[in-house]
This record gives sequence, C-alpha cells and structure tokens, in this order.
Amino acid sequence: MKFNTKTIHGGQEHEEATGAVMPPIFQTSTYAQSSPGVNKGYAYSRAANPTRTALEKAFAALENGTHGFAFSSGLAAIDSVLRTLKPGDEVIAGDDIYGGSYRLFTRLFQKNGLKFQFVDMDEVSNVTNAISENTKLIWIETPTNPLMKIADIEEITKAVKNKRADILVAVDNTFATPYLQRPALDLGVDIVMHSATKYLGGHSDLVMGALMVKDAQLAEELHFIQFAAGAIAGPMDSFLALRGVKTLHLRMQRHCENGKAVAEYLVNHPKVREVFYPGLESHPSYEIAKKQMDDFGGMVSFRLKDESKQAALTFLENTKIFTLAESLGGVESLVSHPVTMTHASIPEAERLKIGITDSLIRLSVGVEDIDDLLADLEQALNR
Repeated sequence: MKFNTKTIHGGQEHEEATGAVMPPIFQTSTYAQSSPGVNKGYAYSRAANPTRTALEKAFAALENGTHGFAFSSGLAAIDSVLRTLKPGDEVIAGDDIYGGSYRLFTRLFQKNGLKFQFVDMDEVSNVTNAISENTKLIWIETPTNPLMKIADIEEITKAVKNKRADILVAVDNTFATPYLQRPALDLGVDIVMHSATKYLGGHSDLVMGALMVKDAQLAEELHFIQFAAGAIAGPMDSFLALRGVKTLHLRMQRHCENGKAVAEYLVNHPKVREVFYPGLESHPSYEIAKKQMDDFGGMVSFRLKDESKQAALTFLENTKIFTLAESLGGVESLVSHPVTMTHASIPEAERLKIGITDSLIRLSVGVEDIDDLLADLEQALNR
C-alpha cells in the first residue's frame, strides 16, 4: 500500500462478529474462558485488548514494522526501552531532546545505574567517538525539541552498527511523524518511538506512546516489559488514536503548508532574531532534512531580538489563535515557552549551553487558515 492508503487500512480488518468498519471499543478488563487457559486470544486486558490490538497493528504498518505497542504515554514507552538495559549500561542521546526524556534519563534511570552521554548529533563522529564498551543504546531525536536540529538517521545507524552491531538504535519520530520521515525502521534503526499524544492522535484529546520494531526477539522483550509493568493504553484512548491515524496524511499536509508559511514570515519580521525550521535553506542541516524527510512539518521555534524573558511573556500572553499550552501536534495552533514549560526540568546551565534561552518560543502550527495565523503572530509581536 502507498502511505496515504496505509493510514486508513494498514494492519486493519473489519470486526469479525458484526463487520464493523471501525473496531469497537472493547471496554472490558477480562474475558470468559471455556477452560482454564483456553480462551479466544484474550485473557486480561493488561496483556492485550482487541481495540488496542487494532491500533498496534496500525502503528506497526505506519513504520513498516512487524510489531507495534501502545503505551499510556510517550514517556512510558521510553521507560520500557530503558528497562531492556541493566546497571552499568550506557546510553548516548542527543544534546537537544524533549525535557521529559532528559528528566527520565537523569533523575530516574541514572540513579539506578544507567549512564548517559549527551552529544551534538549534527556530526556522526560525535556519536561514534562517544561509544564505549558499555554503550548499549543510541537515542536519536530528529527534528529535536525545541531547536529543530536534524540528525542523519541512516548515517548514524550505519556508523554505530559498523562499530558495534549489538548496540540498539532508537529514534524519537514524534515531530516528523511517519508521514514525513518514513519509515525510520527502513533506515536501519531497531526501535521507533512516538508520543502518540501529538500528531498520531492529532486532536489533543488523549495521552499515549508508541513503539514500533521489526525484530521478533526485541518485540517479545518489550511486550513482556509492558505486560509486567502495566504501562498500557486503554481501549477508549486506543479508539481515539486509531481514528486520528486515519487522517494523519491529510492533517500533515496542512501542518507542513502552514509551518513553512509561518517560518518564512518570521524570518522577515524585524523583531525576530533567529528562526529554527528545517525547511529553511538557511538551516545548517537543510540538506540532511531534505534527504530523509518528504516535507518539514508544523513545528517552528524562534528567538526574539529582545532577549529578555519579559519580551517573550508579552508575546505569549497576547496571542489569540495560538493557545498558550503544553504539548503539540493537534489541529489547533499552540505556543509554548521552553524555559518555563517543556524544558523547565533541564538545569539552566545545560539549557543555555545548547541555546534554550529566555526569548526562545516554540510554535505548534495547526491547520487553521494561514491568514488568521499570520495576523495573530503580527499583532502579538507588535505588542
């Protein structure tokens, strides 16, 4: 199937009992057994639920995987990946990643014996030079949150696997989605992770994480971890996420159109110092982005010429269509302040080192009429 068809039909079958086109919401915790251990494929919903199964098949299809997993949140999905490691193992991650991922790494798993290195993944050699005998996982996020840095997935994966074939490579594909950066598994990585709360769900009405893999042994291990730890997505959220997946391709087309228009507008605004968007030819990794992405998405960050926190707050408090809120990837446009919101858990010195300053603003550009979005930015910037 072509991707646009796959979002609607990938991994899907009509419901067997009634022929329902959309899988029903199986709002049940347990299932009748004809004899102890004899069932119709389901025994307890922590292990599997038919609505979640339908979604997980769709997840796998989106990334050309063989197995998909739906978790209670994106962080729960990352947590399960890290649980495949043991004390003393080392993770190499990008230096500009989602603040929640950084917090999970440094404040929970680090004290349990995992070691973390954060490197600039703009250069493949920065990753390979950091590899030690204890390195077991490479964690790539591209485009990054919030500075929109681009890592070359295929080249990093090749270089890592050439050095040590046993190292797992995982990609957080949340910002790009499989519509734009697909399929990441075909670029050689072992695990693809999404915060399905964002673009896969697409309507700001659920919290969910996803993992997609090809390797059967790795899939078995991740399923056991999810089952044993219990970080599952519920049937109602699974139904909503599956509904969202079916319009992913349509929504992303408009997100990309609007994102590019917003980025080009901001580049030419006298109050804006710098714009971070991989679709701009001025972006330092534009050629890599063009190579591995079909388009450049709806996430745009920018820095004001007035570097004061107050200037940023004035803008943030006066948008009317862009809603000041956490998260991203919904049909509505959102605006956030990384220093005080998404990346507040990262120590100030670390934030400043990579460029997350007081005047940095992140936009999740929605699917509204572009004229209304540009007018809203104009009036807020001119306050």
